[in-house]
Amino acid sequence: MRGASVPLDPLHNAVRRDLADIRLADRVFAPHYAASVQRVVVSATPLRTGVDLQSGDLADLAIGEVFEVLEFVKGRAWGRSPAHDLVGYVDADALSWPSA
Repeated sequence: MRGASVPLDPLHNAVRRDLADIRLADRVFAPHYAASVQRVVVSATPLRTGVDLQSGDLADLAIGEVFEVLEFVKGRAWGRSPAHDLVGYVDADALSWPSA
């Protein structure tokens, strides 16, 4: 159908009901948008489906991989792993911090 919008898959596109990656602004409406901040994985960590530790694992992120952070919440970072083309949560302590 022409003109119909197709919902974006939140497993591969950083979009939630409350927040979306600014790069998706032309394709999805969200109350808030965020620009990603690239961080590097400094200790191997799972990419999880949710913020809590009981959430299912999507992938294992290796040291040196890039993670595009869109939000920090409860000691976790929500964002996208470009290497795995997946969106989820990682332990914020497993990511690098910008130097001063």
